[in-house]
Amino acid sequence: MLGLLARTANRVVTGVSLWGVSLGCAWAADPQPYVTTVKPTGQADLDAALNASSDLLGLQGTHAVGPFALAGRVRSDYERLRTALESCGYYGGTVTITLTRQGAKDGVKLDGQSSALASWIEGIPEKEKVTAEITVEKGPLYHVGQVSLLDPKTKAPLTLNTTEQNAFGLKTGTPAVAETVLGAGGKLLEAMREEGHALATVGTPKAYLRPESKTLDVVYDVTPGPVLNIGTINVAGLKRVNESFVRRRMTVQEGQLYQPSKIDAARQDLTSVGVFSSVAVKDGADQAVNGTMPLDFTFKEAKRRAIGAEGGYSTDLGARAGINWTHYNLLGNAERLKLAALVTGLGGSAQQGLGYDVYADFFKPDFYSRKQNLSVRLEGLRQLFWSYRQTALLARAGLTRQVGRYWNVSYGLSAEQENIQQFGVSRDYTIISAPLGGAFDNTGVGNPIEPATHGIRASLNAAPSVSLGNKGSGESFFTILNATASAYFDLEHLGISKPGRSVLAVRGTIGSIQGAGTYDIPPDQRLYGGGSATVRGFRWQGVGPQYKNTRYAIGGTSLDAGTVEYRQRILKSFGMAGFIDAGQVGSSSAPFTGTLRVGVGGGVRYYTPIGPVRLDVGVPLNRPERGDKWDLYIGLGETF
Repeated sequence: MLGLLARTANRVVTGVSLWGVSLGCAWAADPQPYVTTVKPTGQADLDAALNASSDLLGLQGTHAVGPFALAGRVRSDYERLRTALESCGYYGGTVTITLTRQGAKDGVKLDGQSSALASWIEGIPEKEKVTAEITVEKGPLYHVGQVSLLDPKTKAPLTLNTTEQNAFGLKTGTPAVAETVLGAGGKLLEAMREEGHALATVGTPKAYLRPESKTLDVVYDVTPGPVLNIGTINVAGLKRVNESFVRRRMTVQEGQLYQPSKIDAARQDLTSVGVFSSVAVKDGADQAVNGTMPLDFTFKEAKRRAIGAEGGYSTDLGARAGINWTHYNLLGNAERLKLAALVTGLGGSAQQGLGYDVYADFFKPDFYSRKQNLSVRLEGLRQLFWSYRQTALLARAGLTRQVGRYWNVSYGLSAEQENIQQFGVSRDYTIISAPLGGAFDNTGVGNPIEPATHGIRASLNAAPSVSLGNKGSGESFFTILNATASAYFDLEHLGISKPGRSVLAVRGTIGSIQGAGTYDIPPDQRLYGGGSATVRGFRWQGVGPQYKNTRYAIGGTSLDAGTVEYRQRILKSFGMAGFIDAGQVGSSSAPFTGTLRVGVGGGVRYYTPIGPVRLDVGVPLNRPERGDKWDLYIGLGETF
């Protein structure tokens, strides 16, 4: 600590008092039990430092020690407690440790550094405890006096620029707290390195006590060194990942100003690619090389293949379960291929029977441009909803591009060949669409399963589509528009909880289909409400126009829904939530039409390392005649 670096000719000497009683024929207590009390100083941070520094207090819960070991703890506590005092800026304080036999009324005062200390303890009868009372007089608070920054070779003073001065921040008159004084040097070093001084050094400060003025003069040895650019970037540890891909992906280049923050950002970005278990970077030399600083990147590749399971359950859609296989580095450029096969519709109230979902996903990062990713999906599925039965083949390809810190845009093409049976009529559809979208996310959560605690997520999408004429159906042109936004408020800002423990989450959704009427649009392209995506308590497709007062949903051309949810973590691994959902589906293209449905409910959470396991129960407040009385939802991650 800083206090050990201080030098003064008039050091304050502290003493110890030992009180005890001689009882004649006492036998040695070995080991010797004891208890410790530390009298509060009235300053919370100082009390915490004293309690943390005391060996007598910290070790009393361990097995009892012998007289000589206990005497050693007493003596060592003086220096430890003085250091704690000085680290908080109190350089003139005193420490007194008093040992008393429990129940003793009179005693003999001994010097704590005396050789008689251990003998006194040894004379205490067996099983009789000793009380160690620590009293600290903190004395006056010292402040920083003169601050000097010197070249260690020439001893000449250094002048800081504005950026370095602001980072350093230590000024005359500041309380001489060790954390502040030591931290100032670290901040100065960080600022200098950020300006390209890769070889800069800031030594441990030397402190000089001035008892007459109650100040502490501080001297730092500072060597800025030259301003350097990034030199040769060396890459090691690559086995199956192409080095060309890694170098294209790097956000730092040779000749760029040496800045640790940007170098570490490049390391984190490479880690996020998903093919490395670790990425490390360090300076490649201990001195400048032709006016530059080389960098050494070292990679450890993760496993390339993985087999996983997928599953979920809700009372409306039933159980969904299956397996998947993923290759994380298919062609050596972090391409990801995922194959999955799932059984769907197991026991759902909105289902008429078992279905399947089989798909292949291909993902290629940095497709023709950095921060532009290609996604391709081929999928075959069968869904047997009460509202319609669908058997379909789908092909989708799209690009997602990051256009700002929080913004992404996406565009692509989609084709679908399907057969749908609805209300006793079977039709074939060929649908081609060109989806376009934009998304904003400043929640700071990269993993979609990890719950957000603050910030906003928003998306806006448009899908111009054409349904080509096939058997039993005509051609139609329509555009599906939808927007969703969610906001998260950490109640820590109100002072009523710790960060991330109490969160209020709000979600709103609005959708519209333009250009065609309900029955001119294929049933799977229409808008539906109900379920965890809109209104819990109502089964999937349970909100909106129904066919002849049955449980068969027609679907609509407009949708609006909103959710307010309160999330509370309990203990370390558990949590709970309460929510209210409302929404409606209309037969016109204008939202806010149709019958408004409202559901309420709550649930529990179990937090795992990969995200929360969620169990929610929703109850409809204005249930239609044939609607469900309640619905259960189980999944991984929050609903939104």
